[in-house]
Amino acid sequence: MRGDPRDYNVELSGMADDSLSPDSASRPRPFLSVHFACCGVYQRIYRAADGSHYSGRCPKCGKAVRFDVGEGGTDCRYFKVS
Repeated sequence: MRGDPRDYNVELSGMADDSLSPDSASRPRPFLSVHFACCGVYQRIYRAADGSHYSGRCPKCGKAVRFDVGEGGTDCRYFKVS
């Protein structure tokens, strides 16, 4: 969604490190919605504290996924993992 007002943008190159700012606790934590087709479940995958990637595992079988953040990325927030 392009009109999403939340703090989400996969292309984060040159991002200022404001993770220590006083109001950072009040902002929602960025995440991706991932459908693990292997087990038919959905999982939120949260961005790493350093902002470099999103990583997580299937809650049923443990299959690991990692989405790197960088130039040439996508603004898609939903992914299907086979």
